[in-house]
Amino acid sequence: MTLRGKVRSFLIWAALAAAIAVPITVAATSPLLAWRDSIYIAAGLAGVVGLALLLVQPLLAGGLLPGLPLRLARRLHGLVGAGLLAAVVVHVAGLWLTSPPDVLDALLFRSPTDFSAWGVVALWAVLAAAGMAALRGRLRPAVWRLLHVMLALVIVIGTVVHALLIDGTMGIVSKAVLCAVVLVAAAKVVVDQRLLADLRRLASRDGRRRTARRQTQA
Repeated sequence: MTLRGKVRSFLIWAALAAAIAVPITVAATSPLLAWRDSIYIAAGLAGVVGLALLLVQPLLAGGLLPGLPLRLARRLHGLVGAGLLAAVVVHVAGLWLTSPPDVLDALLFRSPTDFSAWGVVALWAVLAAAGMAALRGRLRPAVWRLLHVMLALVIVIGTVVHALLIDGTMGIVSKAVLCAVVLVAAAKVVVDQRLLADLRRLASRDGRRRTARRQTQA
């Protein structure tokens, strides 16, 4: 690797570390946590960690982190996905322990706060994506990848809107920057993975099958 490549690699990893560490540090040292119990603090920080992991996921899936072979990056993508699921479980379980009625209202879309609905949509998308992992060998690769990417987009958009609408422990600037880079990373991977091309290809293939079926029946 050339000197220029090494500098570029260092800058990418440093930027990623800063994008993750700064919001978590700001949230962990927020004065809003004063007098809060440990369960509430853990639940809140788990949510921040989950948002940070959403930045790592598309970078791993797209092989965009320098120095990581694509095969290793894809394996780490699965491990980070498990970590994301764990963070979501801790986040929701902690909030349930601190205020069950609020969590129940959110799950039933009865909460008066707008951010709750976005968070619940992202929650179900995370659970659906985790369930999709068990179906990977039972679906056509193109179909599985398309569904996985679509669920990932729902997770990213729902989580980002959920975070932006909350006036909580995360700093306004650090939260906005993290949400922005999460969106950019997800969009880049969707474009690179040619999601729209997959949609057209699947639609065309299904159309040909329906036409062939009608001709056979005729």
